[in-house]
Amino acid sequence: MNFREATRRDLPAVLALLADEDEVVDPASVVVDGASERAFASIAADARNEVLVLTDGNGDGDGDGGDPDGTDAVVIGCLQLTYIPGLGQNGRERALVEAVRVRADRRGEGLGAELMRLAVARARERGCGLVQLTSNKRRTAAHRFYERLGFARSHEGFKLSLTD
Repeated sequence: MNFREATRRDLPAVLALLADEDEVVDPASVVVDGASERAFASIAADARNEVLVLTDGNGDGDGDGGDPDGTDAVVIGCLQLTYIPGLGQNGRERALVEAVRVRADRRGEGLGAELMRLAVARARERGCGLVQLTSNKRRTAAHRFYERLGFARSHEGFKLSLTD
């Protein structure tokens, strides 16, 4: 497996993972619209944001057969890390983890735990004081997963939608 920053070529695979948690969506069927293009470009240009992918090999996912075995790696997991500066934590940044996904047909292999372990290590290397995340209240299996990884339910979260 390979853990790396996502490239533009990974965008359809990342969007496929985010499209449906319970089914495998073929990245070739994903239409990358202008809003997704702009969001990815903005994340890629911002030193405080990164989309990270876990692949099943060392390929770059470009479909050119450049891997030693003649195939490219497949994106099997992703997440977004946002580093937030703040006055708390003695001025240390905090890392916000969002959009954590593992392909439906690859769950149960420990890939999600590995993805999170690598993300936490990345935040630690950057000097973050903590890693935080939110999870939809309906995702009870995800809550158990995060608790097994050592995350504590420490706050109640609130959101205000600004779209209809």
